[in-house]
Amino acid sequence: MNRPGSGPVVCHMTSAHPARDIRIFHKEAKSLARAGYSIALVAPHARDEEDGGVRILSVPPAGGSRLLRATFCAFRIWLKALETKARMFHFHDPELVIVGLLLRAARKPVVYDVHEDLPETIGAKEYIPRFLHSAVALIANLIEKTAARFFSAIVTVTPALHDKFQRYNRNVITVCNFPDPEEYSVMCDGGWDQRGNDVAYLGVISENRGLRRMTEAIRLLPADMNASLLLTGHFATKSLETAARNLPGWNRIRYLGYLDRAGVIQVLGSVRAGLVLLDPEERFKVAYPIKMFEYMAAGIPVIASDFPLWRHIIAETGCGLMVDPMSPPAIAEAIKYILTHPREAEAMGRNGRDAVASKYNWNGESDKLLGLYRSLGIAPK
Repeated sequence: MNRPGSGPVVCHMTSAHPARDIRIFHKEAKSLARAGYSIALVAPHARDEEDGGVRILSVPPAGGSRLLRATFCAFRIWLKALETKARMFHFHDPELVIVGLLLRAARKPVVYDVHEDLPETIGAKEYIPRFLHSAVALIANLIEKTAARFFSAIVTVTPALHDKFQRYNRNVITVCNFPDPEEYSVMCDGGWDQRGNDVAYLGVISENRGLRRMTEAIRLLPADMNASLLLTGHFATKSLETAARNLPGWNRIRYLGYLDRAGVIQVLGSVRAGLVLLDPEERFKVAYPIKMFEYMAAGIPVIASDFPLWRHIIAETGCGLMVDPMSPPAIAEAIKYILTHPREAEAMGRNGRDAVASKYNWNGESDKLLGLYRSLGIAPK
């Protein structure tokens, strides 16, 4: 157990995620703390505090500036991390690669937690001029694969990323972003018939995550179904939010903004399906979107893009429907089926919840992380 005043065994670092990020804080850091590790988390935050056995050490936020985040914020995180005198460091953002290398040069064990395929995401970053996308992606790939060779270990979120980084580092493990079943055990289930004719979307709201097509699909449903889309999360850009509010069909959307974990669970306990309708980009086709598994954990059917990897999961478990994510009519038909076939929908929800309980859950993933730490000679304090 952590002792008051004791120094951390492990210091986690992030510049691009909130201090209470689901993967970093709620899953990894808290799991390590429960296992007896003394954990510090350096992140942009309003103040220092302790929560769930994790010491959150704050640095000033960059105020939305990506340049400041990658420079001054990263520099402050490095200084704060040094102050912890931790035995090992674990960072979560590509812009902290230089920080990781500096710590590695100081002969500290350093783990790089890769949340996404950085070069593949360059094309979706609107703040990078389109004519520079290829060049920036090439440079990002070169930097990342060169740096990866020096880290003590690499943690990836998908098997595809594991295969990529295994070419550069022998010590690579996959820790999938699966949900914690315990988090959903408190969900009140008052019966399927007590749910409204609503479906939900969780997460970042963007064009390539199906915003316009979800809005059009909900508009296409018969008015007498009284169906609506509960939209939770944050818009990728402010201009996109403005544009979305002017779309036909927005009047059938309830935008709930960013919710805490209790709010998310409350929403999923009130709807009849969850949508995960990402564009057919290569990086999405091999992703394990946390929202899909959260829908399953909550016991609601999944309506998902018809990608081969996702088809295997959904067909194997019988937890939802696959659709062409580029077709609003197809999406509308899937939603309509779920809303008009309550017994089948309820059975899909049960199948998904059972699959999370038996296979797609955080318990097994946290064991992998603990095993990695032990293999690096880092034991609880």
